[in-house]
Amino acid sequence: MKILHLSDTHGCHRRLKELPEADVVVHSGDFCMDGTEKEVIDFINWFCDLPYDHKIFICGNHDEYLYESKIDGLDDNVHYLCNSGIEIDGINFYGVPMFMGDCITDRFSYNYSRITADTDVLITHCPAYGILDSDDNINYGSWDLLARLLALDLKAHLFGHIHARHDIVYQNGVIYSNGAIMNSNYSSIQFPNVLEI
Repeated sequence: MKILHLSDTHGCHRRLKELPEADVVVHSGDFCMDGTEKEVIDFINWFCDLPYDHKIFICGNHDEYLYESKIDGLDDNVHYLCNSGIEIDGINFYGVPMFMGDCITDRFSYNYSRITADTDVLITHCPAYGILDSDDNINYGSWDLLARLLALDLKAHLFGHIHARHDIVYQNGVIYSNGAIMNSNYSSIQFPNVLEI
């Protein structure tokens, strides 16, 4: 299965032209800049129209408009994951958003603890500590998420949030993809990540 991984488009999704072919496109959050209803609707309309068989998205810290919201009316092949999962062609995807309301409580750690053991591809907005999570020599990743990752038998972990660390790395048989599209100062777009599992 070929996965196109996007993250941190911050309202610039319509600038993405001629995206690579893939079986599944995943957006791991921060599709908004200000977190307004207008931005959310524009992104969802664009995302639903993408020519991919399957589309998955989660929310990041800029997508606060969807905090504690349920999205109805999506096409059958478009999946909004919020501490939930979906199976596609025998591969189990699970998504954990990064809402600020969860970050300031212990709910964030609780959400990580609920990631199902059968997850093949984990989608979070936040990186795990020490994996494509540093900027200016500071690691911004989550220790709780790292601990949960070590207990899972993943094929891939898709995330974003740290724009300076856009890359793909392979560690201990797991593909880690930081798909942040906007660069560190939001001045240019980086090429989307494509991975195969």
